[in-house]
Amino acid sequence: MITKAADLKKLEEQYEQAGNQLVMLYGRKDCKKEDLIRLFVQDKKCFYYRCRQTSAEEQLRMMGEELGRQFEVNLQKHTYDEYFNRIKSGDPSKLVVVIDEVQYVMKKDPEFFKSILKLKGKRLYPGPVLIVLASSSIVWVEQDLDELLQGEAKKFNSYIKIEDLNFLEVVRAFPKLSVSECIKAYGCIGGVPGYMQMWDENVSFKENICRLVLDENGPLFDAAQQLIASELRELSVYNTILSAIARGKNKLNDLFLDTGYSRAKISVYMKNLSHFDIVEKVVSFETGGWENAKKGVYQIKDTFVNFWFKFVFPHLSDLYCMNGADFYDRYIEGELDAYMNRYFRNVCMEYLLLLNQVGRTPFAIHKMGTWVGKTGNIDIIAQSSDRQNIVGFCNWDKPQMTMDMCEEMAVHMAKAKITSDHYFLFSATAFEPALVEYVKRDSRFELIDMNEL
Repeated sequence: MITKAADLKKLEEQYEQAGNQLVMLYGRKDCKKEDLIRLFVQDKKCFYYRCRQTSAEEQLRMMGEELGRQFEVNLQKHTYDEYFNRIKSGDPSKLVVVIDEVQYVMKKDPEFFKSILKLKGKRLYPGPVLIVLASSSIVWVEQDLDELLQGEAKKFNSYIKIEDLNFLEVVRAFPKLSVSECIKAYGCIGGVPGYMQMWDENVSFKENICRLVLDENGPLFDAAQQLIASELRELSVYNTILSAIARGKNKLNDLFLDTGYSRAKISVYMKNLSHFDIVEKVVSFETGGWENAKKGVYQIKDTFVNFWFKFVFPHLSDLYCMNGADFYDRYIEGELDAYMNRYFRNVCMEYLLLLNQVGRTPFAIHKMGTWVGKTGNIDIIAQSSDRQNIVGFCNWDKPQMTMDMCEEMAVHMAKAKITSDHYFLFSATAFEPALVEYVKRDSRFELIDMNEL
């Protein structure tokens, strides 16, 4: 079972609150909210009901059957008011009521949420009770719920969004893997708990990709398409846009020229993809060199969707004609290291934040980001509240980090109009001996290799 300890802590905090609480717990498909719920309620009195895609009448009937069976009560009116009036904890501890995939009932039956508010307001059950409404539809919770409830969404005490696991949590989940192997897994499946549970740390990265992604019967073969189709219509349009972004067409005008769709249409679809956490706009860290920064750049945010559209989707015909190992050798192996640079940078950012938490950075970090220039990038800029800077440079795919690379970084810094007295140089491979010797004489620089990570 792979869950985020922070999310469990948030639920426990709501449980410990005095009185009745109403919580919305949600996340993407495969976030494994079910495991989190199961862990949370294991020592608590609980009523759990998972909604189905049915009519309002059938939903009402099924919930009544399950509630009547669990609490051994005979129901007469068969209304949600009656259901929540007849639940009982049997002891003074707080009862937990979990309605999972709640969007299926709330879209069809407005009486359900009215009863939920009565339950929270102690008009049906004296309490105390924690009500957890759960959903695997991010778009519905973040875009549709407030309109559906017509202002009643403010009645929730807390919204808990289950995010993907960070890299440290991925490392903890795969104790047998080296840091470099964890980074490669992280750059493919991200920190999605459901995907991580499928990953076999006893075999190689290539074997996992062939088994999970490149096998027509593999559990992740259709995962990217299913994820997009679960929330968005017109899959062909979204596939076209994502395919173009994966090829480097990452500005709205580039997408307009490449796809033939109107700018207005692309903007709408990009907005939908952003709401669904599939695509994000890359905003450069704010520096003085704004005229040299690249603006309006988009990238695929979802890690596995990015991997799929980068390596598999463009060559899908060949995948059906080749075995997975040959496909991997031809289309993935050669470009994998260049692709992983972005995810190695993310890991290095997380490392800096951890150093900051334990007081091992030169100053307290207030904000952090990347500068995307027209002719080159600065991997990491971390800034204090009084605008002191740490500049980070990350090397994943080159045989070693060299003095020439550092001089190139200085050029980009000049274009970004940023200065620093603190440099963190990260390398997944090695450092050039001349660079190592130079750093011994210059305390502004710190070298961090894979062992340190």
